[in-house]
Order: sequence, then C-alpha cells, then structure tokens
Amino acid sequence: MDLFDNLALGFATAMSWQSLGYALLGCLVGTLIGVLPGLGPVATIAMLLPLTYQLDPTSALIMLASIYYGAQYGGSTTAILLKLPGESSSAVTVIDGHAMALQGRAGPALSAAAIGSLIAGSFGVLLVACLAVPLTAVAFSFGPPEYFSLMLLGLVGSIALSSDAIDKSLGLMVIGVLLSLVGTDVNSGAVRFSGEVFALRDGIEFTALAMGIFGIAEIAVNLEQQRRGDAGAGTIAHVGRMLPTRDDARRMMPAIARGTAIGAVLGILPGAGVTIASFAAYTAEKKLSRYSHELGTGAIEGVAGPESANNAAAQTNFISLLTLGIPGSAVMALMLGAMVIQNIQPGPQVITSHPQVFWGLIVSMWIGNLMLVVLNLPLIGLWIRLLSIPYRFLFPAILVFCAVGAYTVRASVFDIYLLAAFGVVGYGLIKLAVSPVPLLLGFVLGPMIESSFRRAMMVSRGDYSVFFTRPLSAALLAGALVLILAAMGSTWGKQRRIVLAEQG
Repeated sequence: MDLFDNLALGFATAMSWQSLGYALLGCLVGTLIGVLPGLGPVATIAMLLPLTYQLDPTSALIMLASIYYGAQYGGSTTAILLKLPGESSSAVTVIDGHAMALQGRAGPALSAAAIGSLIAGSFGVLLVACLAVPLTAVAFSFGPPEYFSLMLLGLVGSIALSSDAIDKSLGLMVIGVLLSLVGTDVNSGAVRFSGEVFALRDGIEFTALAMGIFGIAEIAVNLEQQRRGDAGAGTIAHVGRMLPTRDDARRMMPAIARGTAIGAVLGILPGAGVTIASFAAYTAEKKLSRYSHELGTGAIEGVAGPESANNAAAQTNFISLLTLGIPGSAVMALMLGAMVIQNIQPGPQVITSHPQVFWGLIVSMWIGNLMLVVLNLPLIGLWIRLLSIPYRFLFPAILVFCAVGAYTVRASVFDIYLLAAFGVVGYGLIKLAVSPVPLLLGFVLGPMIESSFRRAMMVSRGDYSVFFTRPLSAALLAGALVLILAAMGSTWGKQRRIVLAEQG
C-alpha cells in the first residue's frame, strides 16, 4: 500500500462517528487543561489512563493524542490574556502575546497562535505520515541487539537533552528501570525487589506511578501556591477584534514557517520536547526576523513562531513512538503505556499488525488540529470564565478521580497506597527542581530493554560482543556514547565557568 492508500484507510477510520467523538472530547479536555494553569497534559493523561481499559485501541489513542496537542493550543490563551501560561511550552508566548493584549490586540495574537498551530500541526502530521513507512522498513531490519541499543540510545538522549544535571537524570533513570523490575519475573518465576510484600509480586502498576508523580504532586504544589497566594490570576485583557490585519499576516507567515521547521525537527529528537522547541523558535526570531528589535514589546512574530514550534513538535513527537517504539517525552511514555494496556506491542509491527489504529491516529491528528481552530476561537469567553473557579473546588474532585482510577485497574487498595507514595516522590522532585521524566522513561522502557537484552544473549549464546560486532547496533551505541560525552562536557563547562566566576 502506498501513502495515499494508507491515508485513505486512516480517513475511513478517523471519520467514523466514534473516532470523531473521541477526538472532539480530547480536544475540549486538552484545551481546558491547557487553559487551567497547573494541570498539564502529563497529569491529565496519567489520570485518564484507567478509562482506556474500557475503550477500543483506536478510540483510546485518538482521545489521549487529542488531549496532548489540545493542551499545547489551550496554554496560549491564558498566556496572552492573563500573562499566565497554562503550559510550560507557552511560557515564551507570554512575552509578546500579553504585550499585544495590553495594546488592545489580544484578538490578533490569539488568531496568530491558532493559525500557526493549525499550519504547523498539519505539516507535522504530514511529516509523520511520510516518515512512518520508511522508518518502519528500517526498523524491521533490527534484531534484539539493535533494539537494545536503540532503546538505550533513547534513554541516553532523553538524559543528554534534559535541562537537569546528567547525574540527577541518570540516577532517576536507573531508579525507574529498577522499579520496572519489581515483581515476578515471567521467564524464571523469581520474585524480585518485592521486600516480602505480597502485593508487589504483581509489580508496580504504571497508572499508579504516573498519576502519583504527576497528578498528586501537581495538586500538592498548586495547594502550596494557593496558600502562599502565588497563583492568583491577573486582570483578563479585552479580546476585541479577532482577525489579524494584512500587515500582521505578512509578518507572521515567515515566523510560522520558521517555527514549524524548528518544532518539526526538535520534536523528533528524544527528550527535546515542545518547550525547548518554543524557546528555540523565539531565539530564532530574535536572530532572523526583520522586526527582531520589536520582540518583547508586542511583536506578532513572538507569538506565531513559538506557538507554531510547540504544535509542530507535539505532532512529530509521535514519530519515534509509532515507528520505533521509543517514547521521546513523558507524554509519549504515557502513550506507550496506553498501547501496552491495549495489548499493542509498540514498534514497527504496529503499522502492519494494526494499520487501522496507526493510520487512524495519524489522520485524526490533522482533524483534531482543525477542530481546535474551529471550536476554540468562539469558546474563548467560556475558557476565561472557567478561570474564575477557585482551585479549592477543583482539587478534591481531581484527587478522588486519581484514587478511583488507581484502584480500578487491579481492584487493589495497595495501588492507592502506591499512588500516595509516588505523589510524595513527585512532590519532592518538584521541590528539588528535578524533572521526573527520566524516571518515567526508565520505568516504561526497562522491561523492553531487559527483554531485548535477554533475546540478544540467547541468540549470541551469552557473547556480549554481539552488541559491537553488528554494525547498526555498534553505531547506535556509539551515538549514545557521543551524547553522554557531550552532556558531560556541557556540565563540566558550566561548573568551570561558575568556579572561575566565584574566584574572579
């Protein structure tokens, strides 16, 4: 089947009433959590994972994906109108977006974000569709050693590109891998790391860990901010005229093109993510825009570029997950968990074993981006009114939802205790300003790395050189080593500059 036949299959799947309904639901929920500060897509998708047990694979993945890119869109609304980014990827949009709002041009700023998101999202979806089959064909040549090396490269890449120190990220990744090994080994029957706790013989439930580290921890931090009075909303800017002027359109289109290209590339890289893409796009506008001297004072390029970049990155984030089975971010790790829940083995076999799921998801991403623009510009007033709801009314419902979700997966009260324990861990990581993403990626990829390593040892009869004598595996391991050295060099360079500054 060529690309057009695949896309036709995707349209047939995504245009069903059921798929359209879940795409619409995901877009609305995603925009809502993007608008509400403090509740991001990671926490929301983690909380909604238990619901996917009751859905078919296509509907489940379409809904979760729609939540993800819907949140990227929704975060720009409060960033522009309230100077309060709903998502970290919209933090840079605040600079020029809110300045435009103070000048009475909130409408054109919101339109620039919407148009940029639609164009960038559409290009990102097209890139995913074009690269899917070639990358899958390459991945089919992988054996167990290559898969082990590839997953190791994915983990190392997420650490090397992280903003945290390499030792902290590496430590969390190792902890995540060790946590994934808790329970009964399916090969030998041995019980590992259970500490004589009978309930741990079945392992640690992924949803309890994800909801605790992200959902419960976010609740605790938000309550702390409410208590200190740090989370109060500012004055909401008047929206006014929505359509950008001809001059606005002429200025924002080059910024959209640059942001789309930057986001599409960075979204493919493991660990880079949408936040880095939006900041990189803003930096590019400072260097390349003809109106760079206006950035920071209400330039429409400062809205269009970053918003295009984060939406393009949100789409191309799916490339490594769908074709290679490697999650490049925390959200993609949760998506991989949802695939495992639906008994879909992540990797290149998805495109051949579940073509309807694969191509239906890709086409639904384009439909979802169109839905976001058509639905949300008229609903801006509704989203703004929701910001007036006090958080003290929201967090009890979120907390109960998390607890019920953790319990229903295995009907185990022990999973609620795990939820609370991981909530404490997540809160501690936030207070230490350390990203929990390496821990989550280590937990998700740990069993897959172990399985690939064991199969490689069986094929080679215990000969470790199989990882270095096979060219593709050796190249992937070399790439991982280069990333480690580059990250260590960057860390040492920063420490050296700090020491020299203190001595000077």
